[in-house]
Amino acid sequence: MARIFCVANQKGGVGKTTTCVNLAAALAARKQRVLLVDLDPQGNATGGSGVDKRALTRSVYHVLVGLADLAAVRVRSPSGNYDVLPANRDLAGAEVEMVEIDDREKRLKKALAGVADEYDFVLIDCPPSLSLLTLNGLCSAHGVIIPMQCEYYALEGLSDLVNTIKKVHANLNRDLKIIGLLRVMFDPRMTLQQQVSAQLEDHFGDKVFKAVVPRNVRLAEAPSHGLPGVIYDASAKGAQAYVAFAKEMIQRVKTL
Repeated sequence: MARIFCVANQKGGVGKTTTCVNLAAALAARKQRVLLVDLDPQGNATGGSGVDKRALTRSVYHVLVGLADLAAVRVRSPSGNYDVLPANRDLAGAEVEMVEIDDREKRLKKALAGVADEYDFVLIDCPPSLSLLTLNGLCSAHGVIIPMQCEYYALEGLSDLVNTIKKVHANLNRDLKIIGLLRVMFDPRMTLQQQVSAQLEDHFGDKVFKAVVPRNVRLAEAPSHGLPGVIYDASAKGAQAYVAFAKEMIQRVKTL
């Protein structure tokens, strides 16, 4: 049975999609069966997995509004050895159409139930807002992975996200919990980043993953080639950090 994880943060530009794509590829390289769900209308996780979002005839939008089954829409990442439930601009209209649907916040959960036995991990890339799409992700998941930069504003956003997760846990999904915080775009030369990192460890303890993803040019270049960073340049420090993170995730799942 698949373990389903949301990669979420209400703040934009914090590495959610980079984390999703590279974690999916790194898990797949370790013989895990992985499905990556792209819930962002920008479709960056789709493109970063090597799937042409402009050529899609069906996407996660069709699954959410009931026009197609997930099994018929998913595609294989040509480079990453994992499956993708792709997204494109069509998804932007899904929220308006879903307003009239019963249990609209659980559409994705119902769709995933049909394929859960086929995967070890399902990773959901959420948009940078608390929208109905993000709510669908949170209602589907067993846990939330929070990528965050070690900066002051990120701490403010984190408290909002934690409160949101508590509300969803209380009202919609009793299985939901915070799996861990992943420090990304980390620059050890900056004193502030070291201070914020230490604060996170003090406050959240073992919820903070040991793996730390450094700021890395090769990770930033990879999406333009339609490749996960761990495949584009496996020797890069950023890629090695995501490989270490994947190992840590596999161990953490065993203790859940």
